[in-house]
Amino acid sequence: MADVTPASNASQLATLYTQNAQSLLTRQTKTAQSTSSALTKLQSSLQSFNTALTTLSGKKSMQQSAATFSATTHGSATASASAQAGTYSVFVEQIATAHQIAFEDLPAVPVATGGPITVNLGNGGSFAVNLAAADQDSDGTLSQAEIARAINQASGNGGTVTAGVVTVGGKTQMVLSSTRTGLEGAITLDASALPASDLKTALSGSRELAAAQDAVVWLGPQGTGIELRQASNTFTAIDGVSMTFTQAMAAGATPMTLTVAADESGTQGNVKAFVEAYNTLKKALDDLTSTGDADNGVSAAVFASDSGIRNLKNRLNSMIRQDFGGASLMSFGVSADRSGNLSVDNAKLKKAVDANPDGLDALFGKTSLTASSGMLGGLGSYLEGWLSSTNGQIKSRQDSMQRTQKALNNKQTRLDNQYDNYYERYLKQFSILESLQAQMSQSSSLMSSLFSSNSSKS
Repeated sequence: MADVTPASNASQLATLYTQNAQSLLTRQTKTAQSTSSALTKLQSSLQSFNTALTTLSGKKSMQQSAATFSATTHGSATASASAQAGTYSVFVEQIATAHQIAFEDLPAVPVATGGPITVNLGNGGSFAVNLAAADQDSDGTLSQAEIARAINQASGNGGTVTAGVVTVGGKTQMVLSSTRTGLEGAITLDASALPASDLKTALSGSRELAAAQDAVVWLGPQGTGIELRQASNTFTAIDGVSMTFTQAMAAGATPMTLTVAADESGTQGNVKAFVEAYNTLKKALDDLTSTGDADNGVSAAVFASDSGIRNLKNRLNSMIRQDFGGASLMSFGVSADRSGNLSVDNAKLKKAVDANPDGLDALFGKTSLTASSGMLGGLGSYLEGWLSSTNGQIKSRQDSMQRTQKALNNKQTRLDNQYDNYYERYLKQFSILESLQAQMSQSSSLMSSLFSSNSSKS
């Protein structure tokens, strides 16, 4: 059994006087914390759903198309929803390459006093390189590394040409590489403004490591089809199709076939993405508004009796069942079970898309702030009323909850102070009482001893 002390007695009485208020405050604080956590979960769930809507809207179309080459070793292709189905013959004569030249064994020479060197590009652009300020180590001479650094840092370069130093077999070379493919990126170096020197002579001649050439592609057979020529290897000549080539074909080879067709799996994937995003949000809302199961000891959720959250659930449920552009989710094979969870029937979806090619996009629409439309637009606008960081409902609730928690913290501080005051008062009183009891006990012992001594003498 624990010793009864003034401190323990004071603690018990102070607790007794404050326990009702503390119990109420503890319940209120726990409720506030649970509500705050639930608001965070609600915000996260709504934001995730809104992100899914934005992602679908960014695809420009719910219907997907695919573009494939019969020979994948020469390149790849993609198609947007606007691409028309069809087949094309494609021959890759050459791919675009970036120019690269080398200057061998540039001499270490005194800092140049003449004019700058000029780097010219095939597209007519150029930039000057001031060698007079290139002596980084201030030793009075220019090394290949210092010249390369001056080229890279030259005003007007902007990363169009990169210079580096390579040493192989005891030979050091400065290599200039264009960051642009095609003839537009061809590099020539003009050192005519330098004074006569070994450096000027060395910079006046270069060795080509990689030629600057445009990509040449034919729609149809090589030489008789339609020639496509450009500086990059990505072509968009066919409406809605992007082709990127990586390897030329052998002269006289049979052209490969480009096939553009509807991508049923891609379209199904887009609809499925919406269905999964909605079901995930619905589960989160169901959890937050669950009424629990008292018979089995399951408590109701924080928002079980919150009319605002329940209205949110009902509103979302109503919006996904509306018609947009004369079509609904149900007409495109999306249905709901008894619990309200959505699922998609791919066969019905395909049949509906085939019968009404524009209907799916009219149904889903866009989340654009300036030109929102369809179901995505409607849902996005409604969610903004909850998610706005300035005046959204969640922001308003969170601000209110922060004020509540601050008030509860202040109440807790006052109650702690009240407890301390009670404790100190009772501790002082019980300490005095304990001292009096000790004095009385001592006096009693003295009296007993005195009477015992007198009895013995008689």
